Amino acid sequence: MLQVNNIKENKEEFIKGLKKRNFEAESILEEVLQLDEKRRATQVKLDDILAESNRLSKEIGMMFKNGEHQKANLIKEKTGNLKEDSKALSEELSETILKLETLLYTIPNVPHESVPAGTSEDDNEEIFKEGDVPVLAEGSLPHWELAKKYDIIDFELGNKVTGAGFPVYKGKGARLQRALITYFLDKAIDAGYTEYQLPLMINEASGLGTGQLPDKEGQMYHVTADDLYMIPTAEVPMTNMYRDRLLTDKDFPIACTGYTPCFRREAGSYGAHVRGLNRLHQFDKVELVRIEKPEDSYAALDNMVEHIKDILADLKLPYRILRLCGGDLGFTAALTYDFEVFSTAQDRWLEISSVSNFETFQANRLKLRYKNKEGKKELVHTLNGSALALPRVLAGILENYQTEDGIKVPDVLVPYTGFDLID
Repeated sequence: MLQVNNIKENKEEFIKGLKKRNFEAESILEEVLQLDEKRRATQVKLDDILAESNRLSKEIGMMFKNGEHQKANLIKEKTGNLKEDSKALSEELSETILKLETLLYTIPNVPHESVPAGTSEDDNEEIFKEGDVPVLAEGSLPHWELAKKYDIIDFELGNKVTGAGFPVYKGKGARLQRALITYFLDKAIDAGYTEYQLPLMINEASGLGTGQLPDKEGQMYHVTADDLYMIPTAEVPMTNMYRDRLLTDKDFPIACTGYTPCFRREAGSYGAHVRGLNRLHQFDKVELVRIEKPEDSYAALDNMVEHIKDILADLKLPYRILRLCGGDLGFTAALTYDFEVFSTAQDRWLEISSVSNFETFQANRLKLRYKNKEGKKELVHTLNGSALALPRVLAGILENYQTEDGIKVPDVLVPYTGFDLID
């Protein structure tokens, strides 16, 4: 959520920045400022009335004490009118604040100056590429056929037990999945991240805090009886651990990691591009979350990018990094880098990670601040990244490492799997 004071001070810059998202902001930002002005004016009136009411109450007490009962009763009638006025102003103030917050929730984050304008993923900028795409033998298979051939993932069984998009991993497939999770966590811990095991459901306040609500409500599984939501990513509970916190210098840097299953309805996702592991309703992911002072956040973002590059170099998977354009940027992000691995058998790039800096956008909702050296309270910057989401990493390994004898296991994973070939 944008800060009203920042909107007031940087209105024209915000209008220009939000145009990169194809979001026409001028009228809505003006409405925000008008509502904020009304809120301030109403608050002043209410404060004046409450102050007058308190002053008269003290006078009445003194009059009764001095035996001036008739005079006290006359003033008492006036305090009754003031109470009616204060009640009406309190209701008006609450209504104005609600309108203001509701409006602010509809405005996306302002993109970083480096974000290119654009309307879709076609306008994203490739900024890095590494690894040679392997030349596969004739008759090489996509991962969903390899999974069936080697009996390591059962999509039909998952459909029977739950529904489409809930695969069952088995045998060496389950062990490879577990190996990837442990390897990703070990890499994060070695890099200084603290591991957490997190709840798989969140309340509404947590969804609002990190921006999943109300923006992505339709993509989340809602447990209506308890008004809880299945997490779409570990980012949500992990970042919300710090909701309503006031940090100090000694708390930084904050670097968290955690493995969780993730749940997404993926409504409206159909077609060949969602086959197999390409798009699921339940999938595993190791997440990174950083909370930084504003002056340190972009160095932290670069550090997260290098961390993921190091993992992909270990796995020897061909990949590229994209800087997302305004039209493809997530609602809460100021800057996002997407990592994509090349799926050789499908002859296409598959997204495996997004690394984002949200600047103060989430922190404003979370009421997450720190006390700087001058003793002033300031909003922090929040960041997160997948390191990594497993389904498409696994798809890339199965397809790029397939041979006539079976599927080789990347060398870095062999100590975790206990085997070097799926056959």
